Amino acid sequence: MKNKKLALLAAATALTFLSVQGAYAQKKYDTGASDTEIKIGNVEAYSGPASAYGIIGKTEEAYFKMINDQGGINGRKINWISYDDGYSPPKTVEQVRKLIESDEVFLVFNALGTPTQTAVQKYHNAKKVPQLFLATGASKWNDPKGFPWTMGFQPSYRVEARIFAKYILQAKPDAKVAIFYANDDFGKDYVAGIKEIFGDKASSLIVAEESYETTEPSIDSHIVKLKGTGANVLVNISTPKFAAQAIKKIAELEWKPMHVMTDVSISIGAVMKPAGLDASEGVLSATYLKDASDPQWKDDEGMKKFLAFIDKYMPGANISDTNLVYGYAAAQTLVQALKQCGDVLTRENVMKQAASLKDFAPDTLIPGIKINTGANDFAPIEQLKMIRFKAGQWELFGDIISAETGG
Repeated sequence: MKNKKLALLAAATALTFLSVQGAYAQKKYDTGASDTEIKIGNVEAYSGPASAYGIIGKTEEAYFKMINDQGGINGRKINWISYDDGYSPPKTVEQVRKLIESDEVFLVFNALGTPTQTAVQKYHNAKKVPQLFLATGASKWNDPKGFPWTMGFQPSYRVEARIFAKYILQAKPDAKVAIFYANDDFGKDYVAGIKEIFGDKASSLIVAEESYETTEPSIDSHIVKLKGTGANVLVNISTPKFAAQAIKKIAELEWKPMHVMTDVSISIGAVMKPAGLDASEGVLSATYLKDASDPQWKDDEGMKKFLAFIDKYMPGANISDTNLVYGYAAAQTLVQALKQCGDVLTRENVMKQAASLKDFAPDTLIPGIKINTGANDFAPIEQLKMIRFKAGQWELFGDIISAETGG
């Protein structure tokens, strides 16, 4: 009897040992992650020509503070390390190296800018350190085969262009389209996206393609030329200063095309007011984020959470700045991916989880727009809703449009 008891006790002890060993085996960490913390790196334009975006980093810092106050992610606190790169690629290289080699961060999150992030993309991928949810609209971040450690966040320029093209086909079957675009990667991405949707019809639908250089003082002569083509649709792919000039000139010429404009230039303060609110009436664009200053969202559950967060963690912040709702959505998405990692906090697993988001809806995205990713789809947001400028503000209209070429 005694031997039997001892055998049972030994078996129970062995079982306990195995289950404890199993629990330890389940926990896996790469550099920058531990039982108590996850180190998140970031580079942001807190100074320099793009410093208006600096508030994104500040919003994310505040969001992670809120998460830490709530107990962290699966019990681990976020250690946020964010540096200023002044929107200068050489500085970006220096700061990202510091984050990875000196600070030993787990990943770099929502770093800002196409030229700046292009400068470190190969380095990130050689080091196998996630360059995750980038704050840039270039379509090249969606290349899981070529760059498996890089993923964008917001809809790419090409996604938006495809959605514009779908809307034009639906709303104006007799379209004669003039495309006005910046002669750079930003502009060319849009032209490519429009042609992907127009397909075989592109040569008959597009009556003019006119590019401008960002060094030009005025684009008035281009607009005069485009009016002369007889186009009844203008797709305006220009940055804020030139977008305002275009709206103003179109009004002066009394030209009345359907005017579709990139969401890069939908700021009321920076574009619509300088162009003239009357001149801006009826301009179309598309968006995916709620406007926190718009009373239509006052009873929206997601917006209530966002405003409560601002009240507590960023009192006095300007809620009409879309960079706040953007930073909040990006941070919320990272937290979701990290939650899905459980106790396997390896860089490989965080990329796997970031590429396994299904119908995730951050609080500040327009209802119906969801984040979906896959092993071959590194573009989290590929849906937009059209907006129209009316009586001094943007209003949403129509259904949500997806960017798939087949849909």
